Amino acid sequence: MDILSFIERKRDGGVHSPEDLGEFVRRFSSGGIPDYQAAAWLMAVCFNGLSEDELRDFTLALARSGKILSFGDDVFFTDKHSTGGVGDKVTLILVPLAAACGTPVAKLSGRGLGFTGGTADKLEAIPGFRTHLPSDEFMRQAKTLGCAISSHSADLAPAEARFYALRDVTGTVPSMPLICSSIVSKKIAGGAAGFVFDVKCGRGAFMQDYKAAEALAGALVSLSRSLGRKAAALITGMDEPLGRWVGNAAEVLEAMEVLMGRGPADVREVTLALTGAMVSLSGDLSMEEGRALAEKKLDDGSALSMMKNLVEAQGGDGMVCGAPEKILSIAPGTAFIKAEKKGTVDGIDARSIGEGVKRLGGGRMTLDEKIDLSAAVRLAVKTGAEVEPGDPLLEIRYSSDVRLKDSLPHFERAFSVREDGPPAKEREKRGLVLGVVQ
Repeated sequence: MDILSFIERKRDGGVHSPEDLGEFVRRFSSGGIPDYQAAAWLMAVCFNGLSEDELRDFTLALARSGKILSFGDDVFFTDKHSTGGVGDKVTLILVPLAAACGTPVAKLSGRGLGFTGGTADKLEAIPGFRTHLPSDEFMRQAKTLGCAISSHSADLAPAEARFYALRDVTGTVPSMPLICSSIVSKKIAGGAAGFVFDVKCGRGAFMQDYKAAEALAGALVSLSRSLGRKAAALITGMDEPLGRWVGNAAEVLEAMEVLMGRGPADVREVTLALTGAMVSLSGDLSMEEGRALAEKKLDDGSALSMMKNLVEAQGGDGMVCGAPEKILSIAPGTAFIKAEKKGTVDGIDARSIGEGVKRLGGGRMTLDEKIDLSAAVRLAVKTGAEVEPGDPLLEIRYSSDVRLKDSLPHFERAFSVREDGPPAKEREKRGLVLGVVQ
């Protein structure tokens, strides 16, 4: 393949053959194509896109650059992907809940990216929990227990990891076909037969308006189906953080509270909706019927029991499912952001909260930085609450005075209080599930 002609073809709006795309991925993955030429092609894709056939062929080439797991045809495994949010601990509840409903889950999860948290980081807050399982153990546990969670292995879609790292430093991340190929190639490599996508929409999401989120949801579902997988997507709100707690150990604590029949209603709402979608993919139930089954399994303790089995199967302390406050470490330092005037909380900027938690130590400022799993914040109010001067808006839990100082500007600008806002009881309550694509 002539790499210069390959780049020029896409620059000029041309279409690549499956063979050329496959060869391009193979050569770049092995180091045969330099970063600067691959970056030129990525930028050409940003401007000219990929056809449906090109997108399918490129995604498949990424998936085939490493091992593709296979669970066989006798069991229908599902996986779920979130486009990233703040306080999004849904996966921690959804995986055991779906398994308790009889829907096997082989969940591949990542670490935090930017201002959003990652499931693998959160699970590391559970003493002894192994967040990375070798592929054979991952498949064996998923088959025997009905669910497994593991961080992405380096031998699954390795070319995608190289392309992503290059996109991150060349301004080519926000491209619909490149986003879709990145997400779906890893799911294909993970071996699941059905995917549910949670596409976040709002100030704390990468897709901040509904039209963009709907377009991404539709593209992810269409691409997955073109590759022989069942798929559905839910568009969920992310203007303010999900739940009350943001931070790794604290989010595990809140997830356990939901599994124990307590916890915030918004976390429960999104989790039940997504679980219902997963159940519907694997059988004959509708999403509504799947949600009803999930609600039953959450309320009768089946999901909590499955979570205990999952934690212990991966080396973690099962006491986290009964007395999480005794197992999970929350930072000892306490500070508060307080209301300066009387009024109604008009908004809580999820991104500002996420950026603050990252600087508090709960996320990474550099790729290899060790994070503080105990750093966290707790929302004392949510949008629509009425406050008086001096009322706490945010509780901050920290271990470092320096990091607290760095985080405060982000927390301080996260809350909007309107003096002339309507009383909370008069504000329109909108659900967090904004749309469904199936």
